[in-house]
Amino acid sequence: MRDNKQSTNKNATLYRMVTSKHICPYGIKSKDLLKRKGYEVDDNHLKTREETDKFKEEHNVKTTPQTFIDGKRIGGYDDLLIFFGENKPKKEKSYTPVIAVFAIAFLLACATSYTYRLSLTSIVKLFMGFSISILAMLKLQDIESFLNQFITYDLLAMRWLRYAYIYPFAEALVGIGIVASILTSLIGVIAIVIGLIGAVSVYYAVYIQKRELKCACVGGNSKVPLGFLSLTENIMMIIMGIWMLFI
Repeated sequence: MRDNKQSTNKNATLYRMVTSKHICPYGIKSKDLLKRKGYEVDDNHLKTREETDKFKEEHNVKTTPQTFIDGKRIGGYDDLLIFFGENKPKKEKSYTPVIAVFAIAFLLACATSYTYRLSLTSIVKLFMGFSISILAMLKLQDIESFLNQFITYDLLAMRWLRYAYIYPFAEALVGIGIVASILTSLIGVIAIVIGLIGAVSVYYAVYIQKRELKCACVGGNSKVPLGFLSLTENIMMIIMGIWMLFI
C-alpha cells in the first residue's frame, strides 16, 4: 500500500563551538530556538579553536554559531531571531532590577514573618533591611563598576573618591543593622547621613541639572535610569535612620 503521507519535517544545520574549556551560550540558545520552531537540528560541534577558525575561514564568517536552513546560511543567534521575526530592540532603560530587589525583599520579609509570627511593623522593618542589604550586595559584586557610575552624580563622591568605596559597605552595615536591631544609634546616624547625601545628589542631577544618567543603585553597568525610583533607596535609609534613632 502506497503511503501518501508527505514529510513535513523542517531541517536546520547548526555549527557551534563546544570544547572542553568553552561551550558557546549562543549556540545553545540557537539550538533551543530552532527546536521550539519545529526544526530537526543537525547539531555540529566545533571541538577545537583550530576547527572553529577553519570553519569561519571556509564560510567567510567572523563568529559562531552559524545556522543553515535549506542550504542557505542564516547566521548567528541574532540573525536567527530576525529570521523568525523575534528580534526585540534592546532596552536602553529598565526598572526590572529594582523591582526584582524590592519584590524578593518583600517576600523574604513575609516569609520570615510567617515563620516567626511577627507583627506588621516587623515586616516593614525587615523589608527595609533586606532591601538595603541586597542593594549593597549588588554594588559590592563589582565595586569598580559601581564606582564608575556612582561618581557621575553623587556630589560627595565627585569631590572625595574614597566615599564611593565606603558607601556600599556603609549601606550593608545599615541593612544588616536594621534587620538585627543592633548598634541602633550608630546605624541611624549613618543611614540618615548617606541617605541625605544620596537624595540631594539625585535631585540635583535629575531635577536641577536635567541630566539623563544611569543609576548605580543596583551596581555598575545597570540600565536603571536615575530618577524618582532612584530616590527610593535614599528615602528608605533616611526613614529607617530616623526609626532607629527615635522609635
